[in-house]
Amino acid sequence: MINAAATQGPTVWSLFADATLVHRDAYAVEDKRVRLTYRAFRERVERLAGALLARGARHGDRVAILSENRCEYLEVQLACAKLGLIAACPNWRQTGEELARCIALVSPILIFASPRFEATLEDVDQSTLDRLVFEDSYEKALADAPGLSDSPVGLVAPEDGLLILYTSGTTGSAKGALISHRAMIARAMTMMADWSIDASRGFIAWAPLFHMASADPSLSTLCQGAKVTIIDGFDAEAIAATLARESVGWFVLMPGMIERMSEALRRLGTAAKGVAAAGCMANLIPGHQIAEITRLVGAPFLNSFGSTETGIAPASRSKIPIGVVLPPQPKLQSSFCQIRLVNDEDEEVAVGEVGEMSLRSPTLFSGYWNAPEVNAREFRGGWFHMGDDFVRNPDGTLDFVDRRKYLIKSGGENIYPAEIERILLASDRVSEAVVVRKRDEKWGEIPVLLIVARDPTLRGADVMDLLNGRIARFKLPKDVLFIADEELSRNATGKIRRDLLERRVADRDFGGTKP
Repeated sequence: MINAAATQGPTVWSLFADATLVHRDAYAVEDKRVRLTYRAFRERVERLAGALLARGARHGDRVAILSENRCEYLEVQLACAKLGLIAACPNWRQTGEELARCIALVSPILIFASPRFEATLEDVDQSTLDRLVFEDSYEKALADAPGLSDSPVGLVAPEDGLLILYTSGTTGSAKGALISHRAMIARAMTMMADWSIDASRGFIAWAPLFHMASADPSLSTLCQGAKVTIIDGFDAEAIAATLARESVGWFVLMPGMIERMSEALRRLGTAAKGVAAAGCMANLIPGHQIAEITRLVGAPFLNSFGSTETGIAPASRSKIPIGVVLPPQPKLQSSFCQIRLVNDEDEEVAVGEVGEMSLRSPTLFSGYWNAPEVNAREFRGGWFHMGDDFVRNPDGTLDFVDRRKYLIKSGGENIYPAEIERILLASDRVSEAVVVRKRDEKWGEIPVLLIVARDPTLRGADVMDLLNGRIARFKLPKDVLFIADEELSRNATGKIRRDLLERRVADRDFGGTKP
C-alpha cells in the first residue's frame, strides 16, 4: 500500500528548507538595509513562526501584510508557508476604504505593517486586531521567540493556501485570489522550463511584493537557493546597478517603465552581468522600446500572457529576439496547461474564430476567497474562464484580441480597443496609445483615442492616416486626445486603468484634439 502523504508532493517551505541545507552560506535576500545568508534568513523565519504560534496562530489562519518591499515581507510569507498559514497581501496604493474591505474580506488574526504604513493601518480602523510593526515590535517578537526546526501544528499539504493576492478591482471591489503551495511550485517549474531559467539565477524584486510579478519569482528563487535582491519600488538607477553585478533569471519590466529603464542603463554604461529573459506583455509595448531594452540587457523579451489567477500561464512561451523591431507577434501556449477558446454557450470555437480563454493547469489558483458565486461562474464546467478573448491560428499559436469587459458596442458593432492600439504602437512616432469608450446618444458607445506622442510633430490627422485602410471605418476613433505620459492612470503592474481614463474623458478632464 502506497503512503498517500509520501506522494502528495513538496510545499514551498520544504523546498526552501532543502535549499537552505545546500546553500546555507550563500546570500538569500538583500535590501538597502540588510543582507542575509540562507542560514540567517531561515533562522529569522523560524523565530517568526515561533512568535506566530505564541500568538495563537493555527493552520489555515490568515495574516495580512501592509508594507513596501523589504526582507521582512518574504520572512512573513515563508513563516506562513512553514505553519500552513495564509499571507494576505493587499495593495497599499488603495484608499483606506478599499484597504479596509480587502483586510476584512480575509478576517486576519494579525497584521504586519512597516513603519511607513503604520499610520495607514490606523486609518483602516483595524484597532481590534493584533499587529506587529517591522523593526521595533517585530524584532522584539523574533528575539523573544524560540526557533522552530519542526512545525508542531501538523503537516502542511500542497493544496493548502499560501498567499492571497488581490485582483486590481477595476470594475468593482478587489477579489482575493488564493494561491496554494502546489500552484506556486508549478509556476516556478513553468517559468524555468519555458524561459530557460536555471536554478543559479537570482531575481530583482522591485515590483510590489503584493503582486505576482514579484511574489511568484521571489519564492521560486528562494526555493532554488539563489538570491533575491529587494528594491523599494521602481528605482531605475538601483535596478541598473543590480543588473551589472547580479545574474538574473526573469528581469521584470512593465509597460510605461521601459524608456526610463533604458535611459538608466545607458547612463550607467555597464553591461548586464546576465539576464535570461526580460519584460512581459509585449503586445502593450511599442516595438522600438522592446528592441532597445533587449539590446541593453542582452536578453530576449517575453511575449507573455498570464494573470494573478493563472501565473505565467496560459500563453507565455514565446520570446522576441534581441534588438529586433517586430509587429505584434502571436503567443505560444505555456507548458503544462490545457486551453479551450469558447463562445457564450461555453462551446469550443473553431480555429480562426474569437473565443474566451479557458484553461486547466497546475499553476491555477484555488478560487477567490469567500466568493462562492463568483467561483461557480468562473470555474464552470471544470475550466477557469479568464474573461479574455483570443483567436487560435491554424499553426496553433494564439492571437490576443482583448479583455471582454473592454469591448465597445457601437451601433451594434463590436470594437476591440487592442486592435486599434496594436497598429499605433507599431509606429515609432507613438509612445503610448489607449482606446476607451465614451457614452453616445446616437451610437450607444464610441471609441476615444488617447495618445502619448513620441514625435512632437504628430497630429490627429497623422494618427488617423496610420489607421485608415487598416481597420474598418466604424472602428475608427471618433476623437483623438493628446496627453502627457504622466496623465495615464496605471496600476501596480503598469497596466492602464481604463475605468479611470473613461471617467476623465466623460468629465472632459483632458485637452482637445490636435489639428
